[in-house]
Amino acid sequence: MTSLTLPDIAIQPQDQATPLEWVGMCGIALPIQVDGRRVIAKADAGVSLVDGSSRGIHMSRLYLALESIEKQPATALSLRRLLADFLASHEGLSDAAYLRLTFDHSLKRPALVSPLSGWKSYAVSVDARIENEMFHVELSVNVPYSSTCPCSAALARQLIQQQFEADFAGQQPNRDTVLEWLGSSQGIVATPHSQRSQAKVKVRLRNNQPSLPITALIDQVEASLGTAVQTAVKRADEQAFALANGQNLMFCEDAARRVHHALRQQAWATGFQVRVEHAESLHAHDAVAVSRWQW
Repeated sequence: MTSLTLPDIAIQPQDQATPLEWVGMCGIALPIQVDGRRVIAKADAGVSLVDGSSRGIHMSRLYLALESIEKQPATALSLRRLLADFLASHEGLSDAAYLRLTFDHSLKRPALVSPLSGWKSYAVSVDARIENEMFHVELSVNVPYSSTCPCSAALARQLIQQQFEADFAGQQPNRDTVLEWLGSSQGIVATPHSQRSQAKVKVRLRNNQPSLPITALIDQVEASLGTAVQTAVKRADEQAFALANGQNLMFCEDAARRVHHALRQQAWATGFQVRVEHAESLHAHDAVAVSRWQW
């Protein structure tokens, strides 16, 4: 039986010679190795189509090239090699290559005081590209935390003072009386408002970075804020969390500056963008602050 050459419609010329910035596939299930573990990521892979006379790219070549990232840890170097393979398989068609990996990064976190622990999941994305013959890789992570409003705390303290004056007008209460009052509902007549907040951090990594510092990045952000959300807790942990919030009163501007300062100390970061969002419990809208460095 005579073998037939299968038609390749993609390479056939077409009338509208319009280059395309990005052509590829999104949402490809892909097992990858990061931080010493294996996770299932979703991959978006694509290249430019600068040869406007060609009808399309070879998507199967991109898909098959992704197999290389399954067999080795995902690093800046391995991602660069993968993108170079994208371009090599589209020589004459493309001059830029792109890859995005999205996945959840789970960490087991201890409670603040008790021996309990639990798992937290962080949304992570890795963006790599070769464009204008330059390679960049960026690591993004969303870190939840708690924020207590400094203004609300000051107003609550004032109301507690006023209640104290009202309850002990003309008196000179002794220590035991004051201590008992402080432990009553009268002694905490007002409380500051807090909210679950989120730091969305994107860091540009050094091209020779030997690993993707996901856990290190999360740890730095949480340590700078001091009020990471908790997993399993007992009452002692809840009390310690209340103490942490009271000692870390933050406007969104304060939180953004804290994270900014922490990231400036990291040798693996060549630039970053920080966006913090405080999901206000006082307002129906959010408070947001953004900071950038060499971005």
